[in-house]
Amino acid sequence: MMMKKIFRLFQNKTVLKYLMSILIFLIIGCVIYLFKSPKYEPTIKKKHNKSEIRKVLNKADILFDSYELNNSYDYFNKAQLLCDTDIYYIEYVYAITCMAAIEQMQGDFVASEILLTKTLPHLKKIKKPRFAANVYEQFGANYYYTYDYKNSLLYYQKALHLKTSTFRKIVVLNSISQIYLKQNKVKLAESILIPLSKIKTICKENKNVNDYEYARILDDLGLCYHQQEKPEAINYYKKALAIQLRLKNNYALLYTYLHIAEYFQLSNPQKAQPYAKKAYFLSNELNDASNKLQSLKLLTKTSDGQNLKVYTTQFIQLSDSIEKIRTTAKNQFARIKYYSKKDKDENLQYKAEKVKNELQLERQKNRNIISYIILFFTAIFSLFLFCYLSIKGRKEKNDAILKSEIRISKKLSAELAHDVYKTLTFAENIDLTKEDNKEKLLNNLDAIYARTRNISKENCTITTGKQYASDLKEMISGFKTPELNILLNGFDLILWDDIEKNKKIVLYRILQELFVNMKKHRESTLVSITFKITEKNLIIIYNDNGIGTKNSTPNLKNGLQNVENRIKTINGNIIFDNNSEKGFRLSFTFPL
Repeated sequence: MMMKKIFRLFQNKTVLKYLMSILIFLIIGCVIYLFKSPKYEPTIKKKHNKSEIRKVLNKADILFDSYELNNSYDYFNKAQLLCDTDIYYIEYVYAITCMAAIEQMQGDFVASEILLTKTLPHLKKIKKPRFAANVYEQFGANYYYTYDYKNSLLYYQKALHLKTSTFRKIVVLNSISQIYLKQNKVKLAESILIPLSKIKTICKENKNVNDYEYARILDDLGLCYHQQEKPEAINYYKKALAIQLRLKNNYALLYTYLHIAEYFQLSNPQKAQPYAKKAYFLSNELNDASNKLQSLKLLTKTSDGQNLKVYTTQFIQLSDSIEKIRTTAKNQFARIKYYSKKDKDENLQYKAEKVKNELQLERQKNRNIISYIILFFTAIFSLFLFCYLSIKGRKEKNDAILKSEIRISKKLSAELAHDVYKTLTFAENIDLTKEDNKEKLLNNLDAIYARTRNISKENCTITTGKQYASDLKEMISGFKTPELNILLNGFDLILWDDIEKNKKIVLYRILQELFVNMKKHRESTLVSITFKITEKNLIIIYNDNGIGTKNSTPNLKNGLQNVENRIKTINGNIIFDNNSEKGFRLSFTFPL
């Protein structure tokens, strides 16, 4: 039932007209929107590949190994800024950990801890436990240097519980023993260091690293015995010293020299002094101000006379210098941190813009999807409507053909059947050998032929090209007889080529039907047709002297209904003259 109503609605030409207008408007609107709508493109993502990050990290590592800490920090900072933490989180954690180590070496333990905290969210993504171990060990060292031994021990134990190599576990255990020494838990430290000292192979991969860690354990064990005032302390110091001299590890040598100097400081100052001097020279070479100050302190305690005065002066000057150096270092690091924060803020701004652009892109994408859906359904509906109108048009065309055939059939029946019947009857009942009868039969056949030709012309295809004017004249002339005279006024003044094809066809049919109607219903002997153009309108005035229409409405059924219907199809209008006593008059107008 609903479908029938819809199809009935589509049969309304006004509805179809508005519907097509809406569909065209929708299609044009969607196309304009898709092509003219602003295209939001995401902020160009920084293209930093792994090799570029690795290159910066390698440079930072080289500077770090050369003890150029400020420059090294700068490169590690650049590396971490290059890292997309969703992709290069390992490189990011490594860079941050190294920056934290430099902060720690510079004595800024708070800054070191802040940096290390940044790594915590990414540690769970890294399968290799050594990165987490590095972070925990540095946390432990920071707390160790700030005398928070409880938290230091906690983080070293966290590092110890990770599934790391034996070598790394030994390093962590050694660090734990140092915490116990600071807490005066000497026995606990000793219980760790003695078993460690019996391990000959600490690092299988690198003999130098193996020997370095072994020497460090011996040195720490010597320190453990030293705190207990046990004489075997010097033996462990000397064993460690022998290994370090062979390895030429100046940093390790420096600490062992200081430990030996401290060991002999009270019992034998003369023996302590050479070790203190060696520590002093090494600290100078390494540019290690803190240990240089410590070695000068030992030299002042083990010297006398002029040497005491010199060392004391140097100690005071170095103390002042260290304060200035630390202030300068803090300023330099403050500058680096400022630029680091600035870069971080820029990155945050970039990320915010990226999120904003992605949101705009998503909205744009949704709008485009909606537009495509509208276009799709509009296209489907337009196709359906096109098919429907095509089928409807074919049906109307077929109906028109059928109606035309029925009309022609009726006309043939009405106009020819009687004449043909009379002619056949006449031919059957008279003697055709007589000349008069034969002439009459021929006249009847000519009349039938003329009627047939006229009907054929009424339904033939109308040419609308260059031949239109001559064909129209020929059609009009076809109605002219000895009894009927036809006058054309202004016909040749009309520019027929400028008139639209459909209007030419309508005009042809109207005039044709007027003549047919005139011959059937009015006994005219004269017909006048006037053609003129006024204000871009073509006016045709028809007059004949047949039966008039005074005070009566023309019988529209007598062919004139078609005339009125046809003129309306080209937006024209028709006027009948009802006041004519003799003859018939009408005029019709349509725009050019």
